[in-house]
Amino acid sequence: MRIYAIIITLFITLSSSVAMAERLAVSASVANIRSGPGTEYDIIWKVETHHPIQIIKKSGAWYRFRDYEQDEGWIHKSLVSKIRTVITKKKKSNIRSGPGTRHKIVFTAEQGSPFRVIKSKGSWISIEHADGDKGWIYEALVW
Repeated sequence: MRIYAIIITLFITLSSSVAMAERLAVSASVANIRSGPGTEYDIIWKVETHHPIQIIKKSGAWYRFRDYEQDEGWIHKSLVSKIRTVITKKKKSNIRSGPGTRHKIVFTAEQGSPFRVIKSKGSWISIEHADGDKGWIYEALVW
């Protein structure tokens, strides 16, 4: 009986932490990612607008997050919003003029390129980069 209680407790704990994970995106043109929850902490890297993040902890006005590479850092809540975004996972990803491989390639995105999601059609996502470039990408190529 004790093992069942442990398993149930573990399941509830894991379920609640997954439920807490909230997906947001950077809304500022450039955001400083810090080593801790405050401006007195070091800037460990910077990200651009539309960079998607998964919130794993909140501390006052600061969010600890994980990104598509499993890197973690802190960002101020004023720099993020509930914009639906994706980021490319592959070294190079073809962005097409329409939803499907029969459509021409309009540009190629490097790994780590963030995009705002406009809409979806089947397994394809209509996206827009901060610089205005638009196209369609296959969903398996993004996080």
